[in-house]
Amino acid sequence: MVRLSRKHSGKTIQHSGRLVAIAASLVIALLCVQAIETPAQAKDNAKYVNLFLGTAGDHGQVSPAAQLPFGLAAVCPDSKVPSHVGYDYEVPAISGISVTRVSGVGGIGAGGNLRILPAQNGSEVSIVKSKEEAVPGYYGTSLDNGVEVRLTATSHCALEQYLFANDADCTLFVDFDSAIDHRRNKSAYRVVSSNDIEGWVVSSTVCNAGAYKLYFRLHTDRPFMVESYDSKTAQLRFPAGTRKVEVRIGLSSISEASAAEELAAIATKSFEQHRADAANAWDKVLDKVDVKGSTQEQRTLFYTSLYRVYLSPFNATFGGKYIGTDTVLREAADWTFYSGWSMWDTYRAKFPLITLLDPEATVDICKSLVSLYQTGKKNWATLQEPVPTVRTEHTQIALLDAWVKGVKSFDLAAAFPGMEAEADAGRPQGAKKGLTRNSPDQKMETIYDLWAIGHIARIIGKDAVAQKYLKESEELFEKTWKEDFMNITPEFEKMKDNGLYQGTRWQYRWAVPIYSGKMIKWVGKEKLADQLSEFFRKHLFNQGNEPDIQTPFMFGLFGHSERTDSLVHALLTDDAMIHRYGGNAEYPEPFVGRAFKNKPDGYAPEMDEDDGTMSAWYIFAQMGLYPVCLGTDMYELFTPLFDEVVLHLPGHDVKLIRKCTPASAKAVEVDGIRLPAFAITHSTLISAKEIIWR
Repeated sequence: MVRLSRKHSGKTIQHSGRLVAIAASLVIALLCVQAIETPAQAKDNAKYVNLFLGTAGDHGQVSPAAQLPFGLAAVCPDSKVPSHVGYDYEVPAISGISVTRVSGVGGIGAGGNLRILPAQNGSEVSIVKSKEEAVPGYYGTSLDNGVEVRLTATSHCALEQYLFANDADCTLFVDFDSAIDHRRNKSAYRVVSSNDIEGWVVSSTVCNAGAYKLYFRLHTDRPFMVESYDSKTAQLRFPAGTRKVEVRIGLSSISEASAAEELAAIATKSFEQHRADAANAWDKVLDKVDVKGSTQEQRTLFYTSLYRVYLSPFNATFGGKYIGTDTVLREAADWTFYSGWSMWDTYRAKFPLITLLDPEATVDICKSLVSLYQTGKKNWATLQEPVPTVRTEHTQIALLDAWVKGVKSFDLAAAFPGMEAEADAGRPQGAKKGLTRNSPDQKMETIYDLWAIGHIARIIGKDAVAQKYLKESEELFEKTWKEDFMNITPEFEKMKDNGLYQGTRWQYRWAVPIYSGKMIKWVGKEKLADQLSEFFRKHLFNQGNEPDIQTPFMFGLFGHSERTDSLVHALLTDDAMIHRYGGNAEYPEPFVGRAFKNKPDGYAPEMDEDDGTMSAWYIFAQMGLYPVCLGTDMYELFTPLFDEVVLHLPGHDVKLIRKCTPASAKAVEVDGIRLPAFAITHSTLISAKEIIWR
């Protein structure tokens, strides 16, 4: 592989050489462009968001909860038989309205806390599906007991309105111990007044890997009488003739007093004002990109996906303070601390998309990840998490990727000791006693981690350490790839019980694209391109899981970008696509169809949306660019699905324009200068005015 050296903070970072061929004349021309221009007028892109997409059964595991961008409070009904996210479109019977959840994850979910049922304990209550509505920042429905429910949220508070019919029983049953997963549950509450209750809850994180603790303050705008109670529940009765009760629940990771402060901070605004604020907050996110052309469904898929990218991580800063996994209270006076991570999934596509569209948010996300390394990061959740969370493997790749794309306002060196400790724990067994990561897929993931740590070491001036990690990464890749992935056998198609986690050897074969040059050296460029074509021709790609999501965009690494073009267009639009694999095994019968549709069961069977990962993948695929080699500053290019995409970046608009028929681009021009290959650097992309596919 040809190698390229680029400068980052005075240090050298090495990355894939094929990814470089941007002519010097192009760079000079772009430096002369006056990049600042007035952003285009914002559009009502929220109208395209369908919050019920992917909410049915095991077809995404997402919810229509009322929530702010990166908001901790996510309020909506929990189905009587809950999904991983609590809500299931196909199960109208509910156990109540809860205020927390993690979107789209596989395994038993986290959240479902502080559940309120507007009925007496034991009542059977269901959603009237014809009355159900949800838009960004708001959820509303009628229940079959005559109660109307209206929900909105701030970052740390759930706002719930219950409208009772004339003859309704004005009762709210509150389950303080509720959760989607009860295995670690603990709770305590205290009635403070006839309008207020405070307390705390402890619940399992996703897959019961750890636990989080939240304090709360519950306030009602009407005085209640506690009709019955025990240590975990209370039935609140309101005076006869009460027609509306508004409940506000403040959340905090710090204390009951902090939760009360969160409520006090929003007290002067009405429910409708907060609903409007939530809508405005989502408009700012959704109007970061405008699209033209294609179909109504594709626009809905685009903006619904963009919405879901911004559901996490959660704002876990309360009054300028936060608590890390070491339970120490810290200051975050001039920045926002985030928590609630699904990094094993989200580093692959979601965070690179946020880095492109929202570098300001990325700064605080990176600062939060640095703090995570400093305060007790584990690959899975700890027992002292501040909010619901999942897992944090490959965080170093996400931090490196942001850094090389220009987001540098965080202390990368401060995270490095934690990275080194994690690297020691992640090496295959034999390097040190008691270490794990012995299977071929785990070794491939470790290879990428070591590569990223090596480049981070070089950035922060630890050249000898960098050389050690890069050498170890390269040697482990050569040994693992040659032994387990180079010589293809029929066993490569097997998924379940194959010694790998949620993938086949075919799928993990392509897991470290930064070493594509070595693969070419050992196998040959044309042969690899043909093998990748065989991978798709035999329907071995798993659209419903993450380990191989970069593979449709890898053909350019082997000299055949045109194959990416036609393949991606088919994945987005072809109703005859054949899918052999689900989340953990082959389907009993292949699933035929698009993996993304505008329906409640709009994702492929067993396909988790995975906390914005699949949504980000879809957005990149529609826009015509994809960050195949994470940790480098390059994107692979292919024909966009839309006629035009406008990225409203900070202070500057970039137009992506398709002037050819779908999947037929022969060249790409940047501000009138033709690119020598279907690849572009991040700096060129964000400084361009027009990028045209012809």
